[in-house]
Amino acid sequence: MLRNLTIAAALGGLATAAPRPATDIPAITTLPPTGTEPGAAPTRVSNNPEEPLTGVTSHGPYSGTPTITGGKKAPTTLALSIDTPPPAPTHSYYNPDGELRAPAQLPYTPGGGKGVNDTLPRYMVASDYDFESVNLGLHQEWIELDLFHHGLAKFSEQDFIDAGLTAEDRSFIQFMANQEADHATLLTNMLGEAAPKQCTYNYPFTTVREFIDFNVKLTRWGESGVWGFLSHLDSREVGTMLVQAESVEARQQMAFRQMLGLHPMPFSFVPGVPQSWHWTLLAPYISECPANNTRIGWQNFPALRILNHPNPNRVSPNDTRENELVGQRVADPSNSTLSDSESCVGNTTVGYNCSPGISRNRTEPLTFPGRKVFLEWEDPGMAVGPNNSYITDTSAKDPKFLAWVGQLNLTYTPLEVTGPNQGWSYQPPNEVFHGDPAINGTVFLAITDSDLYLTPFNLSLINPHVRALGIMHAG
Repeated sequence: MLRNLTIAAALGGLATAAPRPATDIPAITTLPPTGTEPGAAPTRVSNNPEEPLTGVTSHGPYSGTPTITGGKKAPTTLALSIDTPPPAPTHSYYNPDGELRAPAQLPYTPGGGKGVNDTLPRYMVASDYDFESVNLGLHQEWIELDLFHHGLAKFSEQDFIDAGLTAEDRSFIQFMANQEADHATLLTNMLGEAAPKQCTYNYPFTTVREFIDFNVKLTRWGESGVWGFLSHLDSREVGTMLVQAESVEARQQMAFRQMLGLHPMPFSFVPGVPQSWHWTLLAPYISECPANNTRIGWQNFPALRILNHPNPNRVSPNDTRENELVGQRVADPSNSTLSDSESCVGNTTVGYNCSPGISRNRTEPLTFPGRKVFLEWEDPGMAVGPNNSYITDTSAKDPKFLAWVGQLNLTYTPLEVTGPNQGWSYQPPNEVFHGDPAINGTVFLAITDSDLYLTPFNLSLINPHVRALGIMHAG
């Protein structure tokens, strides 16, 4: 027993001993990749083997002619749409008294669960659904790796200081880029030989504030996109790895909100969205990919623009001019080049300062229930994404509703169509639980032809009814 030993003795003398060389410290190792010495760390994937953490690529719009157009097609499609289905017949377990009802699989291991038997885990995708989901996720990791580095390279130290961010904040962003190198390596290994390589990207921002604003939106759809498919994967082993990566992505989104002077997490739950929503928002920022890159199998919806998107750089974020964004893509950041009287950066009045901070309480919220949201959407048939080789598409009928996806809720509000591809709706007052607004943080908006009842686990059934898709800062 250890009760009569000193702490140093109990720890084998490590509390007082001189540091040992790392090579002398025994390590528990898992099976190494082929060609890797036992105990050695696997190599990161990179398009620059000499500098695996840089993620260096080129930037700008695509100017060539696509050789392939349209999405990847399956041999056949089983259904064009699915109405709200009944509960699964296996969902019958109910425990009224909390007592165990099934034999224990092992000591202190209650009956049930998946993947807790004696089979060897296999950390590889197990179906087309898995492959296309992780394929999309890897494209997200690649753009984040490049984006974080590109922002650091594009703007000077003084540019960051003028935005209220120090050299330590720049180092923090660099560390987040390092995390993306690890995430890209993990997903590449789970896909194998067909894993896509890094692409060329076309970013909208011109200032540090706009760079941070874009990061807030991009990390939101990246995180929410993975939460949307995680529970549906055939490979639970892959899902386990993705949870451990996405928990870090969630922290990145929170950190960028802090850098933008927004409340870091004004919600209790993070929404999950379908892969086609994720791909629709991501694709316009990928301009070109290597010719042999695996194509994406998800849908690209027409773009939905919020004409009076709240501007987080303003003292009064709702007093925006029409289309006060730096571009025409739906996730482009708000214009930060405002006059001193309009800008909230460095404002000394309590409740109106949006400089970087651990947490900010704004006197005037970015948006509020009942606020009119003016909308404009594209027709299908637009060329988007890598090499302009994907075509936006929709099977929805006439637009009737605006669907809001925030926290655990899918909420519809009536859409007032005011002209060709234009209309308005209002922000709903719904709550998740009493006192917790459903619409808070960075939320997803979709124009739909029906108000189909759906919940977080089966939200992808909304896709055949989506006419256009967008994203918005809220709350």
